[in-house]
Amino acid sequence: MSNGPDQYIHPHATGLAAKTVEKHQEPQDLVFYSGWFCPFVQRAWIALEERNIPYQYKEVNPYKKEKHFLDINPKGLVPAIEYKGKALYESLIICEFFEDAFPEHEPHLLPADPFDRAYARLWIDHIAKQIVPGFMRTVMAQEPDKQRENLEELYKALRTLAEKVQGPYFFGDQFSLVDVAVAPWVVRDYILAENRGYSREAAGSAWKAYAEKLESRESVLKTQSDKEHYAEIYARYLRNEAQSEAAKAMRAGRPF
Repeated sequence: MSNGPDQYIHPHATGLAAKTVEKHQEPQDLVFYSGWFCPFVQRAWIALEERNIPYQYKEVNPYKKEKHFLDINPKGLVPAIEYKGKALYESLIICEFFEDAFPEHEPHLLPADPFDRAYARLWIDHIAKQIVPGFMRTVMAQEPDKQRENLEELYKALRTLAEKVQGPYFFGDQFSLVDVAVAPWVVRDYILAENRGYSREAAGSAWKAYAEKLESRESVLKTQSDKEHYAEIYARYLRNEAQSEAAKAMRAGRPF
């Protein structure tokens, strides 16, 4: 296994996220394998906290993977869960599993109405295929012209979503999986603001209001670590040196 720079990350959650971790150390049927720094992890973590599902938190350095983790999850990706001896990975699939496996835990993050559930998935797909890749392309671009081009494409994707937000959340007062899907990138958009000329205002007043509501949600705050520990990680993305699977996929033009 290579000893790339991404292996040397802060070893555990800090700040409010560390307090959340402390509350979830007891063994449970559901084991949540996490990387505190990962936005995809934060998606699933927000869902767990919103649903009040019992879970045991286990920190994984995905660049130094232990044997048991690879045994249950050959791809070695976080987030992953182990539930009664069976494993799943991929953040959005895990979030939907929580809806199905823990129906007694409320609030639910997908609407009860079949059309609304499908509509939610439609906009989750937009987030996964347009907003998240757009964010990463803008972070990783090195040439100023490409940075500006990618930023304009990201603004377009953000405005498209914001136009559909009923307010304050996507489905009005109901916090949903659509909100969960995009929230981790909202709380990381300061990286774009500080390094790529991004502003929420430039994406429009609707986006700005929505983003401010998401970043102040208790479950979002409880799953964030201290900002200074993210800086070291995202500096590698800003230099286009990161070796995560997502970064490799972006360079190769592959979906992730």
